[in-house]
Amino acid sequence: MTVATDDQVPELDGAPLFLLDDLPDAEELLVPGAEGRHAVEVLRMTPGERVRIGDGRGTVAEGEVVGAGPEGLRVRVAVRHEVPPPALELVLVQALPKGERGPLAVELATELGVDRIVPWAAARCVTRWREDRAAKGVAKWRAAARAASKQSRRPRVPEVTDVMTTRQVCGALADVDLALVLHEQARHPLARTDLPSRGAIAVVVGPEGGLTDGEVVALSAAGARPVRLGPEVLRTSTAGAATLAALSVRTRWA
Repeated sequence: MTVATDDQVPELDGAPLFLLDDLPDAEELLVPGAEGRHAVEVLRMTPGERVRIGDGRGTVAEGEVVGAGPEGLRVRVAVRHEVPPPALELVLVQALPKGERGPLAVELATELGVDRIVPWAAARCVTRWREDRAAKGVAKWRAAARAASKQSRRPRVPEVTDVMTTRQVCGALADVDLALVLHEQARHPLARTDLPSRGAIAVVVGPEGGLTDGEVVALSAAGARPVRLGPEVLRTSTAGAATLAALSVRTRWA
């Protein structure tokens, strides 16, 4: 087994990615439990196929399946490498959508490159996370981020923070280089906004009922710049993904 530099990483386009909480430095790895059953019973992985195994924090082992059975998937590792974090971090502050639209927003944002997701209890959110419900809600969002990372073959699973109040969100915006809040009445378009090449950009997406005047004032005072994405009014569960795609075109997908 070797450790590869970026120019030595083999091309494995199409190879599935499996995630383990810990990735031992070993010549052979076992993908057990639900992850292993999915590989064996759903994906029908067989010996000889090429796969990736990651820890969700940037370490990836790549190799060949040597066994597939009740115990899971056994992989002989050929190369390991570290995928560094992006120079520009993308943060999504997402107001809590109704029902399954929350995990949908997380799934879409993950596929489109978000690095950190902040669940936000905005004033007009229909969904309310209180006490044990907050823990369950965050766990569901984290599971959605992990599943979407595997589907899109991302070596780094986005962080999903605990739910934040408006005051906490305003405090968190002090740590980013550019904060944008989507607002249908904003005069400045996102397409004409100057973007940093390094650091962090935060995008604040309000609830279906819209932002209150107080929230707009508080977010603006915290440094967030109101911008409009386009002439259409998108659902809260898709607005973040659309914005992340627009940002990625300008900062990552060139």
